[in-house]
Amino acid sequence: MSQVRPSEQMRDLGVVQNGAPVLTEPAQAFDLPAERETAEHVIEQLFFATERIGQVHPFAKGMGIAAPQIAIGRAAAVVQPPEPGAPAIVLLNPRITDRSSDQDEQYEGCLSFFHVRGLVPRPLRITVETTTLEGQTATTSYERGLARLIHHEIDHLDGLLYTARMRTGVAPIPVERYRQTGRSWVY
Repeated sequence: MSQVRPSEQMRDLGVVQNGAPVLTEPAQAFDLPAERETAEHVIEQLFFATERIGQVHPFAKGMGIAAPQIAIGRAAAVVQPPEPGAPAIVLLNPRITDRSSDQDEQYEGCLSFFHVRGLVPRPLRITVETTTLEGQTATTSYERGLARLIHHEIDHLDGLLYTARMRTGVAPIPVERYRQTGRSWVY
């Protein structure tokens, strides 16, 4: 029996794959609180997706999924931190308002092309402004691995894939050559 490629497995779990227009278009922001019910429905769909995906693939570095990855062009994402039992972070209309000049470069994967990993430079700290379901603005700072995960998802909402952030001349590597599966990022 032939093995199902990682990207095909994600597609079968309902994750939109690279090449779909929804992945390269900026997501539409929510008008909150007016669209609260719609936002709650999208968040629910994102949690269903993380549950399905988490049942077939462990994520030692944490994981995130943005609404466009489940074919919903709205500005919502869910990030599950790597720490067991840590609550998921819900991002509605997220916007990076500050970033550290200190960066590092680590391998990232993406559910929308899960057969490769890419070396991506990112700031070590970011400050993110989001909108609550009640329409209030909330600001939170994230560091290191969590900043990387959240930045990756915000990029999705801006229509960017991590390959757009990779240095010129650096190409993603096949997942079969990637040696850090099951381990956290190192700082």
